[in-house]
Amino acid sequence: MKRNLTRFVLLVVVLAGINWLASSFFFRWDLTEDKRYSISDATKTLLTSLEKDVIVNVYLSGDFPAGFERLESATRETLEEFQTYANGHLIVNYSDPSAATSEEQRQKQYMSLIDRGLNPTNVFANEDGKRTEKIIFPGVIVQADTLSVPVQLLKGNKAGTPEEQLNQSYEGVEFELASAIRVLANPERKKVGFVVSHTKIPPARLSDMIATIQQSYDVFLDMNNPESYEGLDALIVMKPDSAFSDEEKYKLDQYVVGGGKALFFVDGARVDSVSLDGNYAQPLDLNLGDLFFKWGIRLNTNLVKDMNCAQILLNVGNVGDNPDIRPMPWRFFPLLNNFGQHKVTRNLNAVYTRFLSSIDTVGGANTIAKTPLLMTSPYTQLVNAPALVGYNEARKDPEPSEYRSGIKLAGVLLEGSFTSLFQNRILPGDPRAAKFKASGNTGKVIICSDGDLIVNDYDYKRNAPLPLGYDRVTKQTYGNKDFVLHALDYMTDANGLINARGKQIAIRALDKIQIQESRKFWQALNLLLPVALIGIFGALRYYLRIRKFG
Repeated sequence: MKRNLTRFVLLVVVLAGINWLASSFFFRWDLTEDKRYSISDATKTLLTSLEKDVIVNVYLSGDFPAGFERLESATRETLEEFQTYANGHLIVNYSDPSAATSEEQRQKQYMSLIDRGLNPTNVFANEDGKRTEKIIFPGVIVQADTLSVPVQLLKGNKAGTPEEQLNQSYEGVEFELASAIRVLANPERKKVGFVVSHTKIPPARLSDMIATIQQSYDVFLDMNNPESYEGLDALIVMKPDSAFSDEEKYKLDQYVVGGGKALFFVDGARVDSVSLDGNYAQPLDLNLGDLFFKWGIRLNTNLVKDMNCAQILLNVGNVGDNPDIRPMPWRFFPLLNNFGQHKVTRNLNAVYTRFLSSIDTVGGANTIAKTPLLMTSPYTQLVNAPALVGYNEARKDPEPSEYRSGIKLAGVLLEGSFTSLFQNRILPGDPRAAKFKASGNTGKVIICSDGDLIVNDYDYKRNAPLPLGYDRVTKQTYGNKDFVLHALDYMTDANGLINARGKQIAIRALDKIQIQESRKFWQALNLLLPVALIGIFGALRYYLRIRKFG
């Protein structure tokens, strides 16, 4: 009896010790191979620094096919992990928008979510041999105080299979949620400048990009032509169509040499409409060629025709008295779906371009690393400017033998220590000599060879801008906006929240044929095996007791 009491007391002491250790030392251990339940250090820092309550309303809730159930589970598990580090400042609510007392109420809920920025998705399934359809909202709305941010969870590259797209969405849950929380937590906002004084693009066609960036950054336009760009965390040059002066080029040079972050969306050729039959492309000299060359980049004065392209609406004839307008492939509008291995472009949807030029890398400084971000397909053809771009081109069936120019670079990231183009040019008596930097801190530059990449279309009937990357013909929204936002995030985020986009979770697909053929076997095994094991254990225990006491 005394021996049993000693054992009991020892057990209580051990359990109390384990409980004290668990309450005093917090740790979590992710044993999965791909660390699917771990979050990045930058996300942990963001959550632990929350000073106000953030509410996450999840609308991906209910009965779904397996793929969406996996996305729902990933969202739930990620938010549970977030709550662990948020010190009680993260509140999560789950609701199913399709759950309503009447169809009228259901439609009202749907419209409310659409108005708040969430896009619905139609899910089809087979139930008892019948095809069913359900509208779901794979997204959440994150809110704090009176502000809210919609978050689309269903993302990824739409050129992939549904399983691949869902898996890419699964991988991006942490980044999408953390990015929305960061917007509302409102830490020190970074400053982003836009160089718009060299473009004739109407403000309405740049509005979507600027308005989106304004949600997370303080935005400055260069209308007052500042003496320098010092103090800006990033600078975006938006589709210039007139040459920069040497003084303006000097400011760009010194900003980058001083460790600045700059994004250039520039054209190699100007395309002007000359008639209803087509356009005329001519070389565009922005007076930036020597600066780019110093950095190791050459922007070519050509146009890229790509077999992987968007479509335009074209009058191909007449049907009676009416024109026959059809969507036709327009190879001067490449769809860029070939990306470099980088967090900025990981799991990105295709990027929509118009009259793209090619980029070449040249020698440049050894201190600058060059990373390809955007590339064409291998099936390209180059058209050197000047050239006439006729719309009849869309009517012709392409000859594959003419599209063998290979993969062309359309966007590149430059990182490292930049040397000034004006080195040995600034004399001691020059007023600029006192602040001149011949080389400096580590800077970052992204150059994309299509200014239209950040230009949104416009709906003149509704008098409203369309989303950046929206294609009128296919009604799809491509990945232009995500590319710019991820690039800007990478350039300015010293804490590295974008590292969460590096998470990789392998698809472990089941063999559907084997499942169908062996369904009954595995069902019986899962049903009977636990019962059999319990029976064996009970019989063995009974035998041992009989042997010991009998």
